Order: sequence, then structure tokens, then C-alpha cells
Amino acid sequence: MAKEKGNLSIHTENIFPIIKKWLYSERDIFIRELISNSADAISKLKKLSDMGEARIEDDFKPRIEVIIDKENKTLSIDDNGIGMTAEEVKKYINQIAFSGARDFIEKYHDKTDDQQIIGHFGLGFYSSFMVSERVYIDTLSYMEGAEAVHWESSGDTEYSMEPSDRKGRGTRVTLKLDDESQEYLDTWKMREIIRKYFEFLQYEIYLKEIPEKKDDKDEKKEEKPINDTSPLWLKNPRDCTDEEYKKFYHQVFTDFNDPLFWIHINMDYPFNMKGIIYFPKLRHEFDTLEGKIKLYYNQVFVADNIKEVIPEFLLLLKGCLDCPDLPLNVSRSFLQNEGYVQKISAHITKKVADKLQLLFKKDREGYNKYWDDIHPFVKYGCIREDKFYDRVKDILIYKTINDKYVTLEEYLKPQEGKDEKKVYYVSDEKQQAQYIKMFKDNDMDAVVLNSMIDTHFISFMESRKDKVKFIGVDADISGDMKDDGKELDEKEKKKILEENEKIFREATSKSNLKVNVESLKSETIPAIILLSEESRRFREMSRTFGGNFNADLFPGEETLVLNMSNPLIPNIMKLYRDENRKADALLAASYIYDLAVMNHRQLDPESMVKFIEKSNDLLCRVTRTEEEKE
Repeated sequence: MAKEKGNLSIHTENIFPIIKKWLYSERDIFIRELISNSADAISKLKKLSDMGEARIEDDFKPRIEVIIDKENKTLSIDDNGIGMTAEEVKKYINQIAFSGARDFIEKYHDKTDDQQIIGHFGLGFYSSFMVSERVYIDTLSYMEGAEAVHWESSGDTEYSMEPSDRKGRGTRVTLKLDDESQEYLDTWKMREIIRKYFEFLQYEIYLKEIPEKKDDKDEKKEEKPINDTSPLWLKNPRDCTDEEYKKFYHQVFTDFNDPLFWIHINMDYPFNMKGIIYFPKLRHEFDTLEGKIKLYYNQVFVADNIKEVIPEFLLLLKGCLDCPDLPLNVSRSFLQNEGYVQKISAHITKKVADKLQLLFKKDREGYNKYWDDIHPFVKYGCIREDKFYDRVKDILIYKTINDKYVTLEEYLKPQEGKDEKKVYYVSDEKQQAQYIKMFKDNDMDAVVLNSMIDTHFISFMESRKDKVKFIGVDADISGDMKDDGKELDEKEKKKILEENEKIFREATSKSNLKVNVESLKSETIPAIILLSEESRRFREMSRTFGGNFNADLFPGEETLVLNMSNPLIPNIMKLYRDENRKADALLAASYIYDLAVMNHRQLDPESMVKFIEKSNDLLCRVTRTEEEKE
């Protein structure tokens, strides 16, 4: 062919600065596009060969090379795929791609959002100009008698074409990197980028660096592809071992902990999707924020955590999903409005729910063991996805203060026949230890709901379960905890209440302190603080959304309940009636109040200082000798 020069058929004088500005935040994407083009070229060649329309060698091995030449400041991507003729270069490079480029400019030149639309507009090849001052193509078609073609352009609308000295079938794209893009000559950086997008590409990728000085030792190095062409998700689940699943998890997510369990998705109908979703073991609750679901298109990485395809609650997990039926490059608005995508999302939700149901039914003990790690994910999924809740509502379990795992129905069974059923819960096992002891002493059980999601989950469950109320262990004195044999009559109770209100308000200097008296079965507890459930939830919401919380915003919600079954309370009343011992009574009352508060919440710094002083005063009085008393 004769040397040819020309202008690209585009009405915009200079498209490339617009491309660079548009996609500057995702400059690495040009590597994904160029290697994807190479993979497509190999796939087309193999398909033509299968159809008998192309001849390939008996020992043909698909191969993509990424070549770094630091001396000449070039980066090349070379494949042994289908190649192009001169006419095809004119059609696909000079006309079609730039037609797409024109559409791109007309639609997006005044936008500033960051959608991944390269390729969607035929711009895959031209993304190379994001980092190059000049781009070269050397290509030889698979067709018999075809001549090799050389094409180049410097980033304006002019190009030149002439014969190439390329000998082997396929295409090499060479980028003369601009001064701002020399980082792509770093072998380590290039290796990381290729692994990010093509760790599981079906064709082997080799990364080469042309040495600035020839070294025989370098030429004898054994070549190894930098990608895994057969990811585990391509295998039949029946052929995969537990060790293979764990090894793959460690490889992809660099997590040294083994996953709890996994779901292998392998389906061809009604759409093509393969992948593995892992339930990781949590080191701490904030691990729930570190999930990662990698989305692939024909083994090419697209992005992490695309919530339009993957249900939002699943983003708390880790995994890989390969969806060949989705376009590689597509706008988020397309995904949001595509019913097909919604079907994929619904199916993933179903597969996860089915796995949990299977575990619950076939291995309840194992399911219980996993619950502490998976419950934040399951609860979040219930809140976010109605269909997920409908599938798992019967296998939601709760850990109790007696270290058992029960469903809601199992917990509520003793309350059958009651109009309103109560679920007592613990939100802080250490802080509420005395309340837990009180429940155990009365042969009562409570569930542990102490994670960040539980505040929302409690309200969610109450909205779904009619006549079921969740109540904190420090929010109610159940009739089961009262000693009916010592129950006070109303007249006597009123008299005692009025006297104790006077004593404890004077002792604490809290004129509005709410006081109540009860006779509880447990005699070891002199007093407890109760906080209404409504007030507790309001406080927790304030902490969640408002940061620091001021307890003074909710005066009068806490109630001091005095236990008349404990001898301290009647004794304090007797001491208070004796003018000589009134001070002792007030000190003891103040001390009992502080102990009750400490079992309910932390004392503020000032109250803690006073509590220590009172403790010292009490100890001094208890240890006084008879002589000192006189």
C-alpha cells in the first residue's frame, strides 16, 4: 500500500483535550480498554477458526504482551488476535470510533460527573491519547495475502497510514507517553494495574521490560503470565474443595483469616452469571464497613461495589461476580433503569437467602456458631430488602443471656396467649450486668442486641411483628420479678414511697428525682435505675445522629426503684427518723443511688469524684473503733 495521510471525519477541531479532561480521574482506564481490545481480537479469531473461516496454528496459544521501553518512553500492547487490514483500519479507527467520539462530545462536553463511558461510545482505543503525545498501530490481518499496516496520529485530527514491517498476525498499539504519564513506565505500577483489571482474563498476559542495556541473563528468564486464566468461579461447585475456596479468598482479598462460608453461583439461564460470595469472619464490628464485591465482565474487572447490580446489603460481604450479559462500559443511569439488571440483583438476593436457609435447616449448630459474625449483614439485609426479609424471617435468631440461640418464636413461646408479648433485650452486657443477674435469679431470659444495627433492627421488627414489643432489661420491672408474698398494699406503699422520696431527694440534691418502691424476689439488689424504652431510643438516635449527648435534655425519664426486700432500704428509713443518725442515712442513701446509676450508665467525672469521697467516708465509719465512736 502507498503512504497515506488524511483528516479524521469529525467536526470538532480537537477531541483529545476533552477526553483527557473528562477522564483524568480514571487515567488507568486506557490500559483496561487496550487490553480488552486485544482480548476481543483473540476471541474473534478463535470464533472464526471454529467456523472454519480462519486458519490458526495447531499449537496456537492466545497471548497478550505489555511491553515497557523506558529508553524510548513507550508502552506497547501486543496480541496475536485477528488483526486488521488497511480497509478495516480506515473503518474502525478513522470512522466508527470517531463517530462515537463525536456523539460523546455532543452529549457530555458540558457534564462534570464521572461515569465510565469509554467504549460505550466507541472510545476504547482513543483513551490511549489520555496519556500519549503520539500513538502508533502496527497490525496484520488473519486473511491470506493481507499486508501489514502502520497507522499513527499525534492527538489531533490528522493521521498517516503506510506499510508496516510487522511479520506476525495480530495488532500492536504503541503509546509514546507524554511527560505527565511517565509513571506508566514503572514495571511495578503496571503490574498492579493489569492485575486489578485482568487478574482473571481468559488469555495469558505477559509483562515485559526492554532493558536499557542488553543482558543475556534477562533474556533467559522463564516467562510467566501475570494473570490466572481459570478463576475458581468457572469450575463446577461440585469439583471445588474447601481448601480451594479458602485459597482463592486469600488470593483475591489479601485477608489472612479464613472465610466462614461461601456461596458459589453458577448459572446460564435466564442469564449468564458466575461468581463466589464469601461471608468473612469479623474481627470487630467496623469490619462490616469493609466489604467488597468485585464485578467482572467476561473475566475483566469492571468495578467494586456497583450497587445498581449488586444489592446494597450484599456490599457488606466479599466476593467476585462475573456477568457477561452486562456491557463492559455502561452509564450508571442505564443500570438504574434496566429491568434486566434488577432481575440479576433479585437473583443474587435469592441465592444468599437460600444458602442461609440451607445452613439453618441442615446445620443449626453451625448456623448458631456463625451468627455472631453474620448477624449485622442479615439484619441490614432485612431492613433494606423486603424480599430478603420474607425469605429469612423464620431463621432470624437471637443470642440470649444464657448463651443460647433462639428464634423469636422460640423466645416468645412461654408468653403464648398474652395480648402483648415482650422481648427483653440487653444492649451492654458489662454495664447491665446487675440487671442480667436479676433476670437470671428470676429464671427469666433476655436477648443480646448490642451492635450498631440493632437500634434500627428493633424498630424494624416491631413494625413487622404485631403485638410484639422490645423492652430493655433496665426499662421494666416485670411482675415475674416481684415477690407476691411481700407485696405492699396501696396505702402502705404510698406512705413508704413518700418517705423514701424525701430521703433520696435530699441525699442526692435532686428535687425532681423519680422514686418508686417494690418488693422484689431478689434480696441482693437494694435499688436499680429504670429508663423508659421511649427515652432510651430517643437517646440512642441522638447519639447516632448528633454526636455528643446531653442527658439533661431528657429530665425525669430515669426512675430509681427501691427494693423493700433488701434490708438496707428499711434500715435507712429507721436511721433517718433518728436525728442522731440522719446524716448516716443520707450518706447511705446517696451511696445506694450512685451504685444504681453505675449499674445503669457511667458516672460523669464530677459524680465519680464525689462517689470516691463517699466511699472513703463510709469505710472510715465502718472501721472506727469503739473508742473512736465514744
